[in-house]
Amino acid sequence: MTPMSRISVALEPEAAEPRETANTSGTGPASHHNELKRGLSSRHLQMIAIGGAIGTGLFVASGGTISQAGPGGALVAYALVGLMVFLLMQSLGEMAAKIPVAGSFQTFATRFVSPSFGFAIGWNYWFNWAITVAAELVAAGIIMDFWLPGVPGWIWAGIFLVVLTGLNALSARSFGESEFWLSLIKVSAVVLFLIAGVLMIVGILGDSSPGLSNWQNREDVFHGGWVSIISVFMIAGFSFQGTELVGVAAGEARNPRREVPRAIRNVFWRIMIFYIGAIFIIGCLIPFADPSLLASGEADVAASPFTMVFERAGIAFAASLMNAVILTAILSAGNSGLYASTRMLYSMAHDGKAPKVFGRTNSRGVPIPALLATAAVGLFGFLSAIVGQGAAYAWLLNVSGLCGFIVWAGIAISHYRFRRGFLAQGNKVSDLPYRASFFPIGPLLAFAVLILVIAGQNYEAVVAGRGMEVLSSYIGLPIFLGLWLVHRLVTKSKVVPLLEMDLAAPQDVEDELASKA
Repeated sequence: MTPMSRISVALEPEAAEPRETANTSGTGPASHHNELKRGLSSRHLQMIAIGGAIGTGLFVASGGTISQAGPGGALVAYALVGLMVFLLMQSLGEMAAKIPVAGSFQTFATRFVSPSFGFAIGWNYWFNWAITVAAELVAAGIIMDFWLPGVPGWIWAGIFLVVLTGLNALSARSFGESEFWLSLIKVSAVVLFLIAGVLMIVGILGDSSPGLSNWQNREDVFHGGWVSIISVFMIAGFSFQGTELVGVAAGEARNPRREVPRAIRNVFWRIMIFYIGAIFIIGCLIPFADPSLLASGEADVAASPFTMVFERAGIAFAASLMNAVILTAILSAGNSGLYASTRMLYSMAHDGKAPKVFGRTNSRGVPIPALLATAAVGLFGFLSAIVGQGAAYAWLLNVSGLCGFIVWAGIAISHYRFRRGFLAQGNKVSDLPYRASFFPIGPLLAFAVLILVIAGQNYEAVVAGRGMEVLSSYIGLPIFLGLWLVHRLVTKSKVVPLLEMDLAAPQDVEDELASKA
């Protein structure tokens, strides 16, 4: 199977911070007109982290994983990938809390590995999310077809692209606020689904309940064995991609050294409960062999297992409502993707890895040139009008999917070297604002698993000799390696020695700490 789909925080008081304008690119001083503004509060950061991992991967792709590996196989795949992501989040949290910059991954890769590695990671991440925005626009057109089948999908893609670009153009706070409410809708929908699912399983809601009968036959529960579990690893990985957004948002958080660790600690277990709970309920209520749980085709987006559960409960309105929730999830992913890729392009411009024009901001601290360049990539969403919505969705996601795993591998490598450099320069682990508990096993294990995931991205297509599928699934790897090699050949950059690593945080964070000393 070709992986196609990837796509209750309290309203606590927001602490007033004396300094909201800062150079958060990760480099030296910025001019007044080239600065981001720290406008993201704790509730924004936590909901961005939660919402980043709740999208079509849960609402749509979960049906395909159960269909391929059975409910037990899907649970194992998501749990194992979740463990890997937990280790990566700890690695990211340690670096982002110490050095909260908008460039995040590319800045860490540049400082702790090499400038060429950072160059490749930065452009890879920008490409990943820019293409994902386009894919989400295609998906939005397919979802709108549920209500308005006569309207071409490319019209909706254009409308939503304008809306998302407008939200991101206002300010970081407007992005955070919009993402907070979009994510809140998704989280509320998952919570309601879990409650309704449990009521259906025990026979309180709906006509009749299968109980736990779908979990009694071992061959059905683990359909296809370990081969199928490994096959759905990639889909599970796609589903969790987005949790790393908290690292990018740290560059505009009001109090990053307090809020980043809090977001890392709080959100992961909630996300795991959502995924494991949802897959368990779907596995109970819908047999893995049900023809509705399609693993490919346009129905992946048009018919969610969430929708099917509500329909079987006899709640027609709720089924329509779930499609609206899926649309919200898609728009949230597009919103976050536009934000993340814009900030990455801005950071690279300040580091000399992208044209300087992309490092400019307006008076509200929004990097408008970088935003417009990223939004232009979203025009690929209009491919749906040329090659068909389902084909465009599959192609765009396959092209971008591998890029996320490469970034995760970069996080693991950067953290391993960061901790070694931090200690080599005479610091103590206790000096870190947030500490990854399982170092060095954590980043090393995560990296090893990611190598396996990258290698097995679409091994069925390789074995079957399906050239175009192999190209779309693996093209991210040669692009990354090419960027890394070309930059190294041109700049002659080398691996950064441990004693020469730049461990300095942005100036505004250092000033804040000094004022409290």
